[in-house]
Amino acid sequence: MGIQIDEVLSGNSMAILRAARTTTPLRKKENKRQDNEDDTQIGPPPRPFVKWVGGKRQLLDILHAAAPDNFGRYYEPFIGGGAYLFSQLPDSATISDANPELINCYQVIRDDVEALIRSLRTHKNEEAHFYAVRAKKLPTMTAVQRASRFIFLNKTCFNGLYRENKSGQFNSPFGRYKNPKIVDTENLRAISEYLNTCDVEIKHSGYQFVLDKAQPGDYVYFDPPYAPMTKTANFASYVKGGFGLQDQAELAQTFAELDKKGVKVMLSNSNTPIIHELYKGFNIKIIHASRAINCKGSKRGKEANEVLVTNY
Repeated sequence: MGIQIDEVLSGNSMAILRAARTTTPLRKKENKRQDNEDDTQIGPPPRPFVKWVGGKRQLLDILHAAAPDNFGRYYEPFIGGGAYLFSQLPDSATISDANPELINCYQVIRDDVEALIRSLRTHKNEEAHFYAVRAKKLPTMTAVQRASRFIFLNKTCFNGLYRENKSGQFNSPFGRYKNPKIVDTENLRAISEYLNTCDVEIKHSGYQFVLDKAQPGDYVYFDPPYAPMTKTANFASYVKGGFGLQDQAELAQTFAELDKKGVKVMLSNSNTPIIHELYKGFNIKIIHASRAINCKGSKRGKEANEVLVTNY
């Protein structure tokens, strides 16, 4: 594809893709009652354990309808809160993100969820405690402590907005919520069970690795930080360095290379001229979704246009 940004600016266990995921049981647990009846209990499906800008919970029906019918392994390089992953529960998946603290959370939930729950129970929804935890130096903390810190700050910070400064330090202020759910024991255990039951690889990585890993017939879903709708609307500070227009162009080139390789690809982004230009020649569907990172509801976008791009 070789698009340059200056050119664009100028011109049977857990079934893959369960379309009815909200009504499909995740799994069955043994019931301790001893009788002849079928005393199985249905556990809750996992759901995102953190708030994440651009989360896909409200768009799941649209994503499911647009997904390919059959594919091999599932890849989601910008995993974020994992709403789409948890709505599918694919048996074979690779998830990744460039944010090391987010990926550490997924790994700790998989490997030591009970220690994480114990650590989360030590936190208090108090301003002084919030800033003390925010100020802690990550190199001095264990993986469990870092995951606990990440979830606590996410649940109690202003508007649930995960944001890093240029030094890579979390810098959102205290949110002053009355009763945030810091410890969601049932959900964390459900996520841990899924990550341990199925073949799910968790990587701290940029999205580029999929070019080498994804095989013909596999399915890749890209949900990157969106291209800005306006000059002042850009928000891409999920990690130090952000995600600029050149990054968008390079991602579009990766999309095109995966297409040539025979990989099935779907991408979400904003409905802007640059995105339409970058993905010219692919299927582009305009959708609508409420997006909000402004603290005042009256100033939040109620019907912000988005696009869904597919190559199939």
